Amino acid sequence: MKIAFIGLGNMGLPMAKNLAEAGHEVTGFDTASVDAPFPTARSATDAVNGAEMVITMLPNGNILRSVATEIIPAMADGAVFLDCSTVDVESARAVAEQANAAGLGALDAPVSGGIGGAQGGTLTFMVGGDQAAFEKAKPLFDTMGKKAVHCGQSGNGQAAKICNNMILGATMIVTCEAFALADKLGLDRQAMFDVVSTSSGYSWSMNAYCPAPGIGPQSPADNDYTPGFAAELMLKDLSLAMAAAENADADTPIGRAARDLYRAFVEDEGGTGRDFSAMLPRFAARGHTQS
Repeated sequence: MKIAFIGLGNMGLPMAKNLAEAGHEVTGFDTASVDAPFPTARSATDAVNGAEMVITMLPNGNILRSVATEIIPAMADGAVFLDCSTVDVESARAVAEQANAAGLGALDAPVSGGIGGAQGGTLTFMVGGDQAAFEKAKPLFDTMGKKAVHCGQSGNGQAAKICNNMILGATMIVTCEAFALADKLGLDRQAMFDVVSTSSGYSWSMNAYCPAPGIGPQSPADNDYTPGFAAELMLKDLSLAMAAAENADADTPIGRAARDLYRAFVEDEGGTGRDFSAMLPRFAARGHTQS
């Protein structure tokens, strides 16, 4: 398949590499200089020329809207606009409407799995949009990831991503709180893990991504909290979730509390550039009276 890939950052570049290595004809574009093992274009519009599939991996909804306005008029008839960015639901739906009006397919397909998943081709895609466009993109999802779930109409991929990450952010916080409490009660961290990971408190945050160094499977905690998923990205996703909750008139007090804690951690407590599980040393250093 002839593919244009716009946004060759930490996630986009390895995803595009996997497509090229699978035999697809990939042309990339990024505003920054990138050392890519496939051709790159001088502009986004040049990159999409003749492409059957245009994939974007961009930082936010405003940039997505700007890029969409630029490239949609240059896209080939019947091509599919596949956005893998994590953005607000409203931007995803606006871009899909713009693409559909131009006779193009449109999919919003944010990912889970982080940089490691992008490099290893083990991402999970949460996909919103037309079924026919999903079927056309399915072989690419199979190359870049291990699973793609069609979640329904345009915007539903983003909805699934932010709901998932609201759960993840909240469960990581309470997992870190529980370890800090266990420490102060004199409970050994390994014993804590052995009980919780096989009891009703088990979760992905505990069992697969334990925030306590030396406990459970290898995780960023074992590498001084070098990010697998950065705290500032969790803050971004929780902020998107809270904006969506406001727009949908949904009551999400735990999600809001998690957003506020990550905001304080990132903006006021040196959390930028650390893994989102670095909440554990943050809680371990605090006392009961601190808010």
